[in-house]
Formats: sequence, C-alpha cells, structure tokens
Amino acid sequence: MKKETFKNRKKMIYDLFCTKNYVPMKAKEIAALLQIPRGKRKELQEVLDALTEEGLAVSDARGRYRKKKKEKPAERVRGIFIGNKKGFGFVEIPDSEEEDIFIPEDCTGGALHMDEVEVELSKKGGDRRREGKVVKVHSHAVAELVGTYERSNHFGFVTADNPKISVDIFIPQGQDSGAKTGQKVVVRLTSYGDGRRSPEGKVTEILGHAGDVGVDVLSVARGMNIPMEFPEKVLRQADRCPDGLIPNDFNGRLDLRSWQMVTIDGEDAKDLDDAVSVCREGEYYRLGVHIADVSNYVQGGSALDREALKRGTSVYLVDRVIPMLPERLSNGICSLNAGEDRLALSCIMKIDSQGRVADSRIAETVIRVDRRMSYTVVNRILTEQPPELMEEYRELVPMFFQMNELAGILRKNRSARGAIDFEFPESKILLDRKGHPVEIRAYEQNAATQLIEDFMLMANETVARTYCKKELPFLYRTHENPDTDRMEAVLTFIRNQGIRVEKTLEDITPGEIQKILQQIQGSPKEALISRLLLRSMKQAKYTTGCSGHFGLAAKYYCHFTSPIRRYPDLQIHRIIKDDLRGRMRQEKIAHYAGILEDVALQSSVTERRAQEAERETDKLKIAEYMAGRIGEEYEGIISGVTGWGFYVELENTVEGLVHVSSLEGDYYHFDEENYRLVGEITGREYTLGQSVRIRVKDADVETKTVDFVLAGEREDE
Repeated sequence: MKKETFKNRKKMIYDLFCTKNYVPMKAKEIAALLQIPRGKRKELQEVLDALTEEGLAVSDARGRYRKKKKEKPAERVRGIFIGNKKGFGFVEIPDSEEEDIFIPEDCTGGALHMDEVEVELSKKGGDRRREGKVVKVHSHAVAELVGTYERSNHFGFVTADNPKISVDIFIPQGQDSGAKTGQKVVVRLTSYGDGRRSPEGKVTEILGHAGDVGVDVLSVARGMNIPMEFPEKVLRQADRCPDGLIPNDFNGRLDLRSWQMVTIDGEDAKDLDDAVSVCREGEYYRLGVHIADVSNYVQGGSALDREALKRGTSVYLVDRVIPMLPERLSNGICSLNAGEDRLALSCIMKIDSQGRVADSRIAETVIRVDRRMSYTVVNRILTEQPPELMEEYRELVPMFFQMNELAGILRKNRSARGAIDFEFPESKILLDRKGHPVEIRAYEQNAATQLIEDFMLMANETVARTYCKKELPFLYRTHENPDTDRMEAVLTFIRNQGIRVEKTLEDITPGEIQKILQQIQGSPKEALISRLLLRSMKQAKYTTGCSGHFGLAAKYYCHFTSPIRRYPDLQIHRIIKDDLRGRMRQEKIAHYAGILEDVALQSSVTERRAQEAERETDKLKIAEYMAGRIGEEYEGIISGVTGWGFYVELENTVEGLVHVSSLEGDYYHFDEENYRLVGEITGREYTLGQSVRIRVKDADVETKTVDFVLAGEREDE
C-alpha cells in the first residue's frame, strides 16, 4: 500500500471514530460498515494497528475499536522533599496550607532531603492523604554530608548520619582518601543518582573513629556545614592585627580609661566583648555599656569580613566553641582584657529612678577594664557578702550594689510595660577529659547574670531607638506578633487548667502573656506552660525594618552588644561609626541599603543553624549520659503529650518519651484540646504538668533519644 494511500485511510478511519454517533465496533463490523471486501480487510487491520500504536485508538477486551480519550494531565506541584529513614518521604509546599504530599519509597526519583522537587500527584479517593511521585529534581540542597564509611572489596559506601538521608552513598575505588571501615568521614557528592542508581561521592575529610574524643560532636557540626577551620588568607589577615593600641588609635575618641568598669562573664569565657560601668550623677544613674570595637580590625569587604558573614555567629557546642572570628582577634586585641587599653563603642545612658533613659550618647572610646569578674563571684558579693570577697574587691563593691539597684529598676520598668520573662531551666552538661558526660544539671540564673542581661537589653534598645529615628539603613532584631489561631489553641488549654486568660480570639499582647506567667509562677506547670507559650510564638529574626520586639514589649530593638560573636552587631557598628564620623552621605547610604537585606537573611539562617547544632549536640550527650543509667528510676513532670505517648522532664532537665504502647491494661486516645492521654476503659489520664515516676528504658546515641516507662509497669520485650 502506498504511503499516501495508507495515510488517507488512517485519517478516514480516525474520523469515523470521532463522529458523534459512532459506537465501538470490531474490525469486521467496521469493514462491513465501510463495504471493504474480504481481500482488503488485512489492509484495514494494518490501519487499525497503526492507530493503536500511535495512541489514537484503543480496543477493548472484546476487540472493539474506539478513539482513545485524551487524559487530563496529572497535576504537578513544586515543593521541598523531606526524607525519612525508612525510605519514603513527604513534599512540603512552601507558603501553602495544603497538607504535605506523601512520596512512596519507589517514587522518590532519587531526591534527597531538602531538595527542591517537582511532584506529579496521584489520583486519590475519599479522605486519603495526597500522594505523588517525584518527576524532577530542580535543585539539590546537599552538596556534602557526614557519615560512617564501610569498605568492600573494590569500593566503599557511606551511611549518612542524617537519618533523613536513607540511601547509602557509593564511593568508587580511589575516592575514599584512605578511609577505614567505621570511620566518620565527610563526603562531597559527585552524582545524585536517579532512584535506580545510588548517589556517588568522594571522601574529602576523615574526622576519626566514632569513639574517638570529640568526633561525635564534630560530626554533628560538619554535618550542618558549619565551617571549622579558617582559610589561610583570613588567618594571615588576622595575624597582621596589632597586639595593642597604637598612638593613632586614640584620635577622635573619648578617653574613658579613668572610669571604673568591669567585665562580668562565665569563668571559662575567653572572648570578652562587653564591659559595664555604673555611677550616680545626682538623681540619675549613669550606665555605660562599652562594647569591643571589632570593626576597627575587621574592615568591610575584607577576607576577615567575608568569612565572618559566612559564619554569621559563633557556635557554642557542648565541648567546644566554633568562633566567628579567628582567636587572634576574639581572644586578643578585641577582647576587653583587664588592665589593657582597648578600643570600644560605648552606649552611655542617663537613667532616672523609674528606669527611663533621660539622655544617651553613643561614642567611639578608649577604655581600660579594672577587673575581670565572674558571675559566681559577683553573685556571692550581692547575695552572701562574704568578708573575704568584700575585702578583695572593696573598691568595686559599691558599684556592684549600684548595678544591682539599677538592674532591679530596669527589670521592673520592663515588666510594667509587659515584657515577657520566660523562666525555665536550660541544660548544663559537664564532660570529662574524654568527652563523656559526667553530670547534667539545670543552668542557674543569678543576680549577676540578670544584671548583665538587663544592661545589654537597655543598650540594645537605646541604640535601636536612636537609629530608627535617624531613618538610616540599619539592622534590627525583630520579633513579630504571634499567629492568632496558633496562640488561641494554647490559650484554650490554659483556660482549661483554671488559669485566667482575658482575651479570646483576638491579638494577644505581651502583657497578657506576662499575666499568665505570673499566675503560674512557682507551680509545677510553670516551665511547661512557659514552653507552650514560647513555642506558639514566631521566631525572632534580623530585618532592615524596625517593627519592634513582641517578647520584650519593645518598640525598638537591635543587637549591638556582641560583635565578636554575632555578625549583625559588627555590621551595625560600622554604620554607627560612619554616622559618628559624618560619612553617611548618599553614596554610603545606598551602599548599606544595597547589602543589608542579604546580611539580615544570612544572619538569621546561620543563627538557626547554630541553634540546631547546639540542640543536637546537647541531645547527643544527654542520650549518652542516660545510656549509663538504664533501669534507674526518677521523679519527673509530664512536659508534652502527643498521640504516640508523653514526654517526661526530670529535675536535671533530661527529657524522655513514655510510649503509649508501654502503658498497660488500656487503650489510650489523645485529647488534643487538653493535652492529655485518656484511657478508654479505665479513664486513666496522663496530662501536661502531672508528676510521674519513671524508669529509664533505653537511650540511643545514634538517634539522640531517651525512652522511659512508668515505674511499676513492665517494659516491652
């Protein structure tokens, strides 16, 4: 059959299928309809086969032909893939209230945790959760990861520490950098695979064996891409900084070396970036908060500055500090060491007896700290007044009591305007020389830590107010108002506990939250309700707009007081100094306006990364500590309730899960409104704030989890 003839016949048959009154027919029925003789019916079958192969026609089980209906394209969406250790995952759609999309294990398309992906949605029936398959990975979030290496005959593979990355990374021969089985390594991914082939990588760093001192904490930090070592260029630049002041440093600065001032920090602190001074001037207090002038040594745009921005913040892990700046600066010329002349940026405030700032001045200064004090010593002077300390620090004692007096006034003033003061214990984990936890206890606040916090808050507010009113480009610390719906769910629970809450279904004020905290002060539920309220709030962040700080009930707030360990503080020091020196012309304003949005975002991201690393390493050491206490019994308070069980917090701040499956003799359902588990048969309840006695069942260092069972009940075998 000629090509043109065959094409025409295909069109004729297809047009027949498309006619309105056509009903599906078998081949012989079509031949009869079109009066095709028996000798030509083989050619008709060839046409029908061609239409079927081209997807224009289909035949049913009885051999009847019809036009193939055009299927509606499956819906596709873009989102972020969230992996699971069991192989499946979910896709979150940013800025959407839709539930996450479930991705079965064989439909992940090679996506790794946090990849940006395109998902084709499956059809769903009834109330089933949305499902889909990854059809395209738009961007990969993971460039390198940390894991445990295992060697085979001619290759190796790495199991990622992050349980959300469930696939092993194939390491070709010659790409293992000499790693041995069981070592923790850093892997740079060279291929991401596609769901059929495993991802491939190259070992770029060997951290050590899992049991070596500090390797566990180091692995967490490296797994979060926190830079550990400074580039050589940055170190060389730091080495060129002087050890002390030079004559030109004094030019144009206010000389405050005759002022009595101290640093007050923890015993093990090395980077001392804030000093304080207080004295009376008539009816006013003169509070000086003197901050290390780091910007004098870290020039904007330099290698030092770029590295500091990349890091964003110093990271304080359970066994080490990963600094934002090289030690040569942070512990040297920038540290306000006692008896040494140092450059500072000082916020000097004149404060009345009501805690209000009557006048203030921000100035470039030269200072000399009289004594380095610790929180412990200052607290003892203020609370115990031991004769030996009163004598040793006799020239400073009057200032300490004035500081305490002023701090009390400032605290009272903040409280009166509605600032929220959350008080719940943080973990202090003590390690031995081999990095093993030997004690965990609640970190205690005292009079000295409080007064330093009060003074830093006051300086941060004063600086923010000054520069917001100047309307210059600036970085602020912003804490937005809570989401009404999210907060209302917590307030409903609080009301059900018999605690008075005045507002309903409207924006809550900091003062309202403060009143709630005052009602529960000293009760067993204080820490727990405080955490619920805190978790219902939005996360503070850095912004270029001055929209206030909800938690502090402050209209103006920034971070000014820690330029050694926080980049935003260093950045605003440059702006302040340019303003003080009269350099804030249009070109300079445009420069800052052009960079500050990116600085704010980078600072917020690195802050969250640091917080996560700190939490994860604490959880790691807590699990290790409790692993040595399996079978021991403790009293605790129920600190959280979910559908799968309830969490119990011990006096030493350790928290563990009592799984619902370990509760004997009943079936329990989760009463979400009242945060409690209720037995369907016995009516037995487990609710937030309830005291329980538990036994340590298990502690897993790999997953950083602790499991409890109720004392007196059997453990699941």
